[in-house]
Amino acid sequence: MMKRNVLITGATKGIGLALSRLLADSNYSVIGIAKNRVEEFPGRQFTCDLGDAEETADLLARIQAQTPIDAIINNVGIAHPEPLGSVTLAHLHDCYELNVRAAVQITQAFAPSMKERGWGRIVNIASRAILGAKNRTSYSAAKSALIGCTRTWALELAPFGITVNAVAPGPTETELFRQRHRAGSEEEAKAIASIPMGRIGKPEEIAAAIAFFLSEGAGFVTGQTLHVDGGGSLP
Repeated sequence: MMKRNVLITGATKGIGLALSRLLADSNYSVIGIAKNRVEEFPGRQFTCDLGDAEETADLLARIQAQTPIDAIINNVGIAHPEPLGSVTLAHLHDCYELNVRAAVQITQAFAPSMKERGWGRIVNIASRAILGAKNRTSYSAAKSALIGCTRTWALELAPFGITVNAVAPGPTETELFRQRHRAGSEEEAKAIASIPMGRIGKPEEIAAAIAFFLSEGAGFVTGQTLHVDGGGSLP
């Protein structure tokens, strides 16, 4: 397999870092974007606040000038847990900016060159919250919008050999999850109780699902959302 260049956002923590390591070990060239750097990142890493559209545009122009991108993983995200009635417009805006606008901006930047080469992979990281989740109006709305983007882009890009899919993780052992679900807490217990497998997912398990969509063997799969949640999305 030729060495593909894969751009991953939110690449230095949780699912993004697990995926970066997996892909680097699988002969992909990893280009990571995140707000913070980490030591021993398995590829090239760029720091950027993807919540800032202008800063994002500047970085994308730099990457475009250096590297042809074959695949994009729109992984970066933010959640503001609030019950209806307490949802602030600022938090709603933040969720859309990072979860949706950044994905649109990044994909628009690199899709044209994928179309020229007749090959590409785009994977959007959604959430089980697309099915509805208490206190997650902003996050659920933004991730649901990302699913709409996934299906729309799949239709537009299919004639060019580009697939677009989504992975919707359930509760996963990440820093974002632990911010609201301290080990041994009631919140953690509730999350585990909602999962038929009775445990929290591992970042490596989500990464493996994403890697499938990047493979040559997944070339006839597009516009799909794969729930990786231990059965938590089942009725």
